[in-house]
Amino acid sequence: MNHSILNTNIQEFINKHLNADISKLLLKGTLFSSVETKEIIEQIEAKKRSEKKLPTWFNTENIYYPNKLNIEQTSSEITANYKSNLINGESIIDLTGGLGVDCYYFSKRFKTVWHCEINDSLSKIANHNYKQLYIQNIKTHHIDGLEYLKLNNKPYDWIYVDPSRRNDSKGKVFFLNDCLPNIPEHLDLLTKHSKNIMIKTSPLLDFSVGINELKYVKTIHVVAVNNEVKELLWILERNYSGETSIETINLKKEKKECFNFLLDEEKASQSNYNQTLAYLYEPNSSILKAGGFHSVSNQLNVYKLHQHSHLYTSEKLLNFPGRCFKIEKTIPFNKKELKKEAIKKANITIRNFPETVQQIRKKFNIKDGGSLYLFFTTDIDDNKVVIICTKAN
Repeated sequence: MNHSILNTNIQEFINKHLNADISKLLLKGTLFSSVETKEIIEQIEAKKRSEKKLPTWFNTENIYYPNKLNIEQTSSEITANYKSNLINGESIIDLTGGLGVDCYYFSKRFKTVWHCEINDSLSKIANHNYKQLYIQNIKTHHIDGLEYLKLNNKPYDWIYVDPSRRNDSKGKVFFLNDCLPNIPEHLDLLTKHSKNIMIKTSPLLDFSVGINELKYVKTIHVVAVNNEVKELLWILERNYSGETSIETINLKKEKKECFNFLLDEEKASQSNYNQTLAYLYEPNSSILKAGGFHSVSNQLNVYKLHQHSHLYTSEKLLNFPGRCFKIEKTIPFNKKELKKEAIKKANITIRNFPETVQQIRKKFNIKDGGSLYLFFTTDIDDNKVVIICTKAN
C-alpha cells in the first residue's frame, strides 16, 4: 500500500476524475510526487468499477482499492449479503479473504470473523478498509488459510472458502481439484475445525462433478442477480448423508424469485406435457442452471411443452419464478404463416430450436424490440412452432 494515495488532495483528484478519459490522463500525467500516475489511474478504475458492485465501499471516504482485477473477482455486495443471511454463529473463518466483502457481511451475523489472505497487499488493504467502515470484529491475517488452520486447534462455527481456478478454461468443465486451495484434498482438515463449511464456486462447476469430489453436500445454492447466475454455494455438514437439496434464487430489485427441490427427486420424476394453453412461462437462469425441470412441472402444476424445450404452459396465470407471458397465438414455423402475422418488430427467444435469433431476424425481417414476444421452439409432437405472446400482468 502506498499511504500517500490517501492524502486529501489525491483523494479529491481521484473523485474528480472518475469519469475522465483514462488514456488522456495517462498522457497528461499528474503533479503528485509521492504517487505515480499509474497508481492513481488504478485507483480511479477500481473505484469506478465498485460504484454499482460495492456501493458501500464506493460511498465511504478513504477507501483504498486493489487493482481492477481484484474488484472483478470479488463478491458483489448483493451476493455477499445473500450468503451471510444463510448462516450465523459465534465464529467464522474465511480462508481466502481477498478484498473482504464477504467477511464484511459475515461480521453482521457472527461475533468474530477471521480473514485470512495469502497476498500481503490485499490483506493490508482489507484491514485498512475495515477501519474506514467502522468494523471491529474482523481479525485480518496475512497467511494461507489452510496453514492457519494447521497452526491452531481452534474450532469455528463455520468455515468459508472461495477457491480460485489455477487456469482459465472458459466454457470447459473444471474440477475443484484444479483449484487453490484444493478443497477435496484438505476436506478432513476443514471438517476437523468446523461442522459447517460453505464453498463458493463459479457457476461453471457441474453439480455431479462437485458432489463426486466432495463429501457431506447438504445444499447447493444457485445464486443469480437480474437473471445472470453469479455463483454456486455448496453447504457441507460434517457426516451428513441425506439427500442434497437445490435452492435457486434470482435476486432482482423489485423481488426475489426462489425455487427449491431435491436432487434425487428431480432425477426420479417426470414432467407433465401439453400443447400451449393460455400462459407461457420461461424459468429464470438459476433454475435453468440447476436443471430442476421436472420439479418445476410437478411442484407448480404447469405443463412442459417438450422434454428439451424448458418452456411451460398453464390455463391460469401463476406466480412463476421467471418470465410470464399471455399467449396470443401459436402458429407452425413456416414463412407463409409468419408472413400472415405481418410482424415487423418483436423480442425473439429460441428454445430447443435449430436456428439462431440472428438467422430468424434476417430471414423474416423482424427488428428487435416492441411489446410482442416470439418464442421459436419445439412442441410435444416434435413440431417447430412460433408462440406469439405479450407480457402477462
